[in-house]
Amino acid sequence: MQDIRSVLSQFHSKKKKKDSDVQKSGTGPHAEASASEIPDIFFDDVLRKVKLTRHEITALMFLYRQVWCRPNLYRSHGIGPLNSYTEMAAFLHISTEELAQNIRSLENYGFIETVRSGQYFVRKFFTEELDTKFGQDYDQFF
Repeated sequence: MQDIRSVLSQFHSKKKKKDSDVQKSGTGPHAEASASEIPDIFFDDVLRKVKLTRHEITALMFLYRQVWCRPNLYRSHGIGPLNSYTEMAAFLHISTEELAQNIRSLENYGFIETVRSGQYFVRKFFTEELDTKFGQDYDQFF
């Protein structure tokens, strides 16, 4: 008869597989801390002039990091990868209705534009005026 440990070692824990899937996606908790480069103008100028809610800031930073701080095929155009609303809402810990409302609000401020549902153009310096001031232009994608 086989040793019980050798039998159990043949089965893999579902929990470990789930954690490794989260790690591959790049959106879950990581073993090592990472840093993202956010322009100081966001903290010095944008946050003082525009009264954003906590959820709006969180959504904006999520999209900004996707476009400008992580490997991205359309980075030169300022366009992020396609997102699932339900996955994005779950990651941000808000409902899909709140997420949609926050996206609309960010569009009204001019920080982002919807390319198609779940895919967004995000300005490098947050507003058209600041992009012009700092010489940021985007290749014509649309």
